[in-house]
Amino acid sequence: MLFVPWWALVSSGIAPVALVAGWWVAEALQGPAYDPVTQTISVLAAVGAPGYWVMTSTLVTLGVCHLLTARGLRPAALAGRLTLAGGGLAAIALTLVPAPVSGGSLRHGAVVVIGFSLLAVWPVLAAGRGAGVPWGLRPVPAVLVSALMCAGAGWFVLTLMDHGPTGVAERVLTEAQTLWPLIVVVSCSRGGPAHAHATSRSPKQPQGDSGEREG
Repeated sequence: MLFVPWWALVSSGIAPVALVAGWWVAEALQGPAYDPVTQTISVLAAVGAPGYWVMTSTLVTLGVCHLLTARGLRPAALAGRLTLAGGGLAAIALTLVPAPVSGGSLRHGAVVVIGFSLLAVWPVLAAGRGAGVPWGLRPVPAVLVSALMCAGAGWFVLTLMDHGPTGVAERVLTEAQTLWPLIVVVSCSRGGPAHAHATSRSPKQPQGDSGEREG
């Protein structure tokens, strides 16, 4: 029987909302000097930025949500759950190595790469096979989603090199990686009861009437 606890649905639902709300409030605090099209989210979370504490709280919330979702996503393969949890830890780790106000940071960049990578590959690692596997954990959707996330990461890198719409690329990629756990949890929540219902209605072997066959 497939089962996902209610709190996994809550945590996976809070994550994408908290992320968008966090960067929206931080952008408002940053003022018109900040350009969300070309500047990254890390600028909002830089030490000394007006929205530093907003983004720090957002990253911690996001990380905790991923950890809770990974714990509750019982139908997924263990490797995928651990990878999703690693992505949550990477989000929290970003608060320990924030980007500087100006210039780059090797440690910050390394944590960003690790986080993006973990959240890009966890769908494939969480996938399973069989008739009872929810569609969000089936190999074809998992591979497709991971491929799209890798393509999004490539787009993000290209915008960094060409001074393109880096902010847009990062937001699309980050929100997609935050939405997929929710989609998977919903598919498991829908698949679990149906699977259990089908199991409960499976045909039983007929029992012979020993009383009628005596003699």
